[in-house]
Amino acid sequence: MSAVRAAVVGGSLGGLTAGLLLRDLGVEVDIFERSPVALEGLGAGIIVHEPTVRYFVERSSISLDDISLTSDRLQYLRPDGSVEHEEKSDYRFTAWSSLFRGLESLFDQGRYHRSHTLVGFDQDADGVDLRFAEGGERRFDLVVCADGVSSAARRRLFGVDAEYSGYVGWRGICGREELSGETWEVLDNTFTYALSGDEHVVAYPIPTVDRDVHVTDYRINFTWYRNVEAGPDYDELMTDRTGLRRSISVPAGSAQERQVARMRADAARLPPPIAELVGRAQDPFITAIVDADCPHLAGGRICLIGDAAVTARPHAAAGSAKAAADAWSLAEAFEGVGPDGVPEALRSWEGPALERGRALLERTRDMGRRLQGGKGDWKPADPGNRFGLETPRAPA
Repeated sequence: MSAVRAAVVGGSLGGLTAGLLLRDLGVEVDIFERSPVALEGLGAGIIVHEPTVRYFVERSSISLDDISLTSDRLQYLRPDGSVEHEEKSDYRFTAWSSLFRGLESLFDQGRYHRSHTLVGFDQDADGVDLRFAEGGERRFDLVVCADGVSSAARRRLFGVDAEYSGYVGWRGICGREELSGETWEVLDNTFTYALSGDEHVVAYPIPTVDRDVHVTDYRINFTWYRNVEAGPDYDELMTDRTGLRRSISVPAGSAQERQVARMRADAARLPPPIAELVGRAQDPFITAIVDADCPHLAGGRICLIGDAAVTARPHAAAGSAKAAADAWSLAEAFEGVGPDGVPEALRSWEGPALERGRALLERTRDMGRRLQGGKGDWKPADPGNRFGLETPRAPA
């Protein structure tokens, strides 16, 4: 039986995980990433769940301590900075770049192709022809689309775009040297919530990882979720300092100076440790909070995984875990499958993956309504507020 020839469109965490797992099955895998450079600078903090790091644990020599940090408590701060609620926690935290660097180091760089932006495809009973904006056309037996929130493949297959939720996340990072000793002590080794009317802030430590994929230091990362109604104010916020209107993210160093200044001024009403963290972060950036449902995850020989499939809001901290879970279940469906069996394997994989994605989508929509709706019905001790992919986690 000849090997399946597969293309993975999107070379981020989900795409790399899928590429590694399919490669391990004997599939001939090429990954196509639209960025011309390594994705080192994308993202900030990630809470680690079992699917996210399963490949490292089961199939590599990279240990969790190499790429992540532990914490021992979760806390909620009152407006004056005192602790309203505290409980034990065993969550692990990492940086997006740490996971990316680790996964990328395990994949064949000769088959990881940058500067490849998918613009179109056609498929027939025997294969899929991919077309890229930079030129060239390639044919494959299987195409796995992991091209993220703004997936071109999802739009072309099913006509679905992600929809804005009504709020954005301002994000930033501070090192120990940028914060007072008092603030560092409050935020160190802790996942912190600060609820403020109809908005909220989360903060937690993330590691700095060197080229050899080992933790060398750590910093504190935050996301401040702020309500911004769709319309002129939102459009202005998402326009960078060069005048370009961004669809999903205004990267670090690109947010308009007056928008940053306004955000820092508004931070004065947050609990003092959080206000200091937000106020001192260099080059904060903005992410629009969006989500997307999808009627199907597969069509013929093409499938969608991760945020390209069902996009959930970040409140369960499980987006990267869902992408990895999609990749693992996809690999299970392709064990022993040859080129002729691709459509049937995708049909068997699709149902459970779609159910998993929609369950997370609904839960994170509910969490968003309670956190950003100003109704005061988010209870710190509620087990339903725990992070995780399929079921809320209880504290350690």
